[in-house]
Amino acid sequence: MPALVLLGAQWGDEGKGKATDLLGGSVDYVVRYQGGNNAGHTVVVGDQKYALHLLPSGILSPGCTPVIGNGVVVDPSVLLSELSGLNERGVDTSKLLISGNAHIITPYNVTVDKVTERFLGKRKIGTTGRGIGPTYADKINRVGIRVQDLYDESILTQKVEAALDGKNQLLTKLYNRRAIAVDQVVEELLGYAEKLAPYVTDTVLLLNQALEADKVVLFEGGQGTLLDIDHGTYPFVTSSNPTAGGACTGAGVGPTKISRVIGILKAYTTRVGSGPFPTELFDEDGEALRRIGGERGVTTGRDRRCGWFDAVIARYATRVNGLTDFFLTKLDVLTGWERIPVCVAYEIDGKRVEELPYSQSDFHHAKPIYETLPGWSEDITKAKSFSDLPKNAQAYVKALEEMSGAPISAIGVGPGRDETIEINSFL
Repeated sequence: MPALVLLGAQWGDEGKGKATDLLGGSVDYVVRYQGGNNAGHTVVVGDQKYALHLLPSGILSPGCTPVIGNGVVVDPSVLLSELSGLNERGVDTSKLLISGNAHIITPYNVTVDKVTERFLGKRKIGTTGRGIGPTYADKINRVGIRVQDLYDESILTQKVEAALDGKNQLLTKLYNRRAIAVDQVVEELLGYAEKLAPYVTDTVLLLNQALEADKVVLFEGGQGTLLDIDHGTYPFVTSSNPTAGGACTGAGVGPTKISRVIGILKAYTTRVGSGPFPTELFDEDGEALRRIGGERGVTTGRDRRCGWFDAVIARYATRVNGLTDFFLTKLDVLTGWERIPVCVAYEIDGKRVEELPYSQSDFHHAKPIYETLPGWSEDITKAKSFSDLPKNAQAYVKALEEMSGAPISAIGVGPGRDETIEINSFL
């Protein structure tokens, strides 16, 4: 049962799309197991760049079946638009499968998301405003709309009525917005049913049967470990579990079927949105990382906050995910720095702290303790093996590996599909 989980080991945007695409030609299924169109992956194939938001990255690999699992929240308009865009570029999307148990992002979820964030003012979370959080809230409150509900108008209407009972009170009396009509929402949602029908199936059954038949299944998380609703920098987190455990609940497979867990690490650190970020840079180095690394959100278009590599976070990701391997991305971005700082611990209230503090207040006040490693100036984008890297680049990778607690099995040395050094095979 060769099942692999591939996830972000920082705050997201680590380059999971590149890693998934690298494996896509060798796996039978690629499964998104959480999140929605608030996550973005950039995949470069030849001279073509693809920005994927909701679709699994494996959709670009011929022979691979992409799956949207039950743990994902689906905006039908975004999904259909993304499919149409890929079809226009000659990408075959006919193999896509969608869980009938995945929840639908409704128009009122998007409305609530935007007005709530605006209402919070300075206390805002930094949400993308795409309705992700409110949809997961509806799911937990048991008033959510699932994909399968699109095929029973009576049930759909009842569920929309139940959801809008409270939301219209909120919108009209607290936020001074107009009430949303039930019929209008139902009509819009029913309009997606026929278009989505060819893709909808029981993905839990299908994936378990695939694993029993020794098919290779790759579970792809959106966002990153530090944005996990339970294990991230709460409340500045996403609304689901991008950590490894989320693959089990978000795809319907048991933990004993997972054989490998791969964490994607950027050679430095970035995050989008609000929240603590100990190694964040506000100087010319931060601006250089942003410019050279092209650090702008694929989905949001927002500039990413940039900082040096944080080994404390990497060790934490290793622990909570049970990581077996790391895929280190964007090493090429660091070319040209004479010295490269790496955060090895924090100073909190005058004390050295080696591990991520559980207290939100402590983490907010954590100051990075750096060790400085020698940099390199040689172009590494053409490197095909670890020995091709400059000695200082090799030493940097080895130092990060030792600090992070799991072997670095692959290194991204450029944005292209072929600009990857594979040290240890993932399969």
